[in-house]
Amino acid sequence: MDRERVEALLRDLKAGKLTVREAMDGLRALPYEDLGFAKLDSHRDLRRGFPEVILCLGKSPERIVEIARRMSESHRLVLATRASQEIYERLQASLDGKRVTYHENASIVSIGVPPKATRGSVLVVTAGTSDIPVAEEAGVTAELMGCKVTRLYDVGVAGVHRVLDRRDLLQKAKVIIVVAGMEGALPSVVAGLVQAPVIAVPTSVGYGASFDGMAALLGMMNSCAPGVAVVNIDNGFGAGYLATMMNR
Repeated sequence: MDRERVEALLRDLKAGKLTVREAMDGLRALPYEDLGFAKLDSHRDLRRGFPEVILCLGKSPERIVEIARRMSESHRLVLATRASQEIYERLQASLDGKRVTYHENASIVSIGVPPKATRGSVLVVTAGTSDIPVAEEAGVTAELMGCKVTRLYDVGVAGVHRVLDRRDLLQKAKVIIVVAGMEGALPSVVAGLVQAPVIAVPTSVGYGASFDGMAALLGMMNSCAPGVAVVNIDNGFGAGYLATMMNR
């Protein structure tokens, strides 16, 4: 149950439009709903400000559909991350009357209507074009959570003048997400130019000695620029979520 629905239910109870029993029925999913194969944290929105998100990896299409169906009954917006075209088509066919959208570049399916963009500007920056899928996961997550998102792609340190030329854009952002593979140097460069917090996202892009993103991860964690927070390798969703929390 999302925050708005709980508030509306309590207002109706106070106004005498609902009985106590009816209000209790509306809150029956506290604190979670047990589907047998999954336990849905139905009140996470009340604690965190956004509902539980479905990670599609490792789940069968049938179970993803069932989780999405049950969550969409009590939430205005449900997200499914790392979703394939097949998962999207199954959700679209199974959730009659629901708005199901596939954000293909981010591999995210949204079910329902996203909130209006009312939170401050999030800038998503990539070192290279190979980092864009992870960057899109971050950007789309932040957008679906109500942030205004701007993108600045392919401005890595191999041609550092490209990012230096956009200092105006960097300095307008409230939060900056920097996505990079290889040696992962770009977040340090960006953090040295701005006063906004920087969320660094290492990607698994790179040759052998990059160790599938481990080199970028360690480089970002060892940044000499203050104000840099680091999420896990390829974790665009985590970066978008954190940026939204910083924007509250």
